[in-house]
Order: sequence, then C-alpha cells, then structure tokens
Amino acid sequence: MPIKIPDTLPARTTLEAEGVVVMRETDAARQDIRPLHIGLLNLMPDKPKTETQFARLLGATPLQVELSLVQLASHTPRNTPAEHMSAFYRSWDEVADKRFDGFIITGAPVETLPFDQVSYWDELRRIFDWTQRHVHSCLTICWGAQAALWHFHGVDKHVLPAKRSGVYAHQVLEPTSPYLRGFSDEVDIPVSRWTEVRHEDLPPAGLKVLLASDEAGPCLVEDAARRSLHMFNHLEYDAATLAEEFARDQARDPATPAPAYYFPGGDPQLAPKNRWRSHAHLFFGNWINEIYQTTPFERAAIGDGGAPGRLELKPAMD
Repeated sequence: MPIKIPDTLPARTTLEAEGVVVMRETDAARQDIRPLHIGLLNLMPDKPKTETQFARLLGATPLQVELSLVQLASHTPRNTPAEHMSAFYRSWDEVADKRFDGFIITGAPVETLPFDQVSYWDELRRIFDWTQRHVHSCLTICWGAQAALWHFHGVDKHVLPAKRSGVYAHQVLEPTSPYLRGFSDEVDIPVSRWTEVRHEDLPPAGLKVLLASDEAGPCLVEDAARRSLHMFNHLEYDAATLAEEFARDQARDPATPAPAYYFPGGDPQLAPKNRWRSHAHLFFGNWINEIYQTTPFERAAIGDGGAPGRLELKPAMD
C-alpha cells in the first residue's frame, strides 16, 4: 500500500519520480481500511529534505501509512519558510489529543548544549511523557534518541573531541529482534554527530542494545517497557547527505576532515555510494510490521493498555 501525504507537499514530486507509490488524500478517503497513523516531529533544519527521507522509507512498506507532520509550539524554525510550516505542519498542541500507531522524533542541531539549555526542552519533555499515553511505538533519532534516554533514564551524552562523521560498520547484537529481521551480520550506517552515548552508561536492565559499532558505539537501543526504539545514527540519510554536511562544515573550517569510510578511496572529489539503503528500508519495514502486528485496532485504545492485535485491514470497497 502507498503512503498518504498532503497532495501539495514538495516531497510528493521527489517520491513519485523515484517510483514510491504515493496516495492522494481523496483516494485514501475512499478506501475502507484502517491506515497506520505515523507522526513525525521534525526538529531538523532542512525540513523538506527530512520529510522526503522519512516518507520514502515509510512509503515503501506494504501497508497504508498516513503521515502527520508535527512541529513544536515553543520554537519557530529559521531555515524553513513559514508558508511551508503553516501549510503542512500542525503544532504538538494541536495533535496532543490524538493517538498514533507510531511516532518519530528526529535529531536537532543542538547536540553540544546541555539538555536543559535547549529553548524547547520543557515542551519536548512533555512530548516524551505524552508518547507513553498516546503512541503505540516511538522511534527517536540521533539527538532525539539521546534526549529520550536522558529524560527517561538519566543517561547523559558526552561531547566528542571532534565531529564523528562517516559510514561505520555496525554489528547486529540481537539477531532475533523483530526490528533486525533479515539484517546482515554487519551493516554500514551513516553517523553524523558531535556527541555520543556510551554503552557503560546504560542501566544494566531495561535497555537492550540491538546494533553497535566498535568505533562509533551504540547505534540502536530498545526500551521495550516504553515501547520505544532509540537510533543514534542515520539510516534515513540520502547518499549525498554526508557530502553536503562536509561541504558546509568545511566552509566554516577548511581543516574539517572528510567523513570516514564514505568517499571512494577517501577522495571527496568522487561521488559516494549508498551502502545502507537496503537496510534502511528493511529496518523501517520491520518497524512498521511490528506496529501492524501489535497495535490496537481501535485508536482510542492506543497507549491505554488496550489489547494489542493485528489490524485486520479490509480490502478497498467499490
């Protein structure tokens, strides 16, 4: 099934050109099925690019997904036109009474700040608590994952001496996890962050590291009690995203090293190859499938201990 996004969202043109099946709102309304409702709290500066990256992966799954774009009420984006935000986003205050099968919280360019010095920290803390009552499965990314671990478990982040950027080899530590079904034993994953969470800081019970790198540390952590996955790295990245970040960082500091294990032969003049795309689709497909298998059919039961069970999606009606 396709992904349902607003008809005029810029990501639609890109996804349709790539062959991703995108459903128009009018067509979705005629289908007698229960779509999975996924929210995206987009804290990244380039919001249209991030929308496209996540919609691409969610739209490749076999179930109909309805994507809702969410923004903070306490923060005004500086890098995305206000017209785009007002046309396609709703503030968290506007969706706080709704239930979501899945909810994604992205990273944000505030990594080196202490959490309580981030201008929207109080609102984000409320959102984390809200996910426990209104979201069946929460997926946090990069700084969003670090923030969640600090909020729920008191696990702090550590500032690195230099930005960790590159495509690092990661090992599958829990091959029987439903989220890693079909994964190779070793997976290349883009890393782009100024901070890290260390394995030894994680509590001995309650959190399970599913993916990790000898060089880059933990990558994916499951918090089953809170129905959450915390991904510190960027399977959603396009092939050229690290190159674009490198060009931006090098413009500020010409001594910036090239991302590790990324450019062919380490030469920034050569176009990088995407070595993680298949596992990105596999991971998001596994996440969506796990939601489908366990989320309550009635959205009102999400987050309130309603009996989980597979969505018995009906075929489209004439």
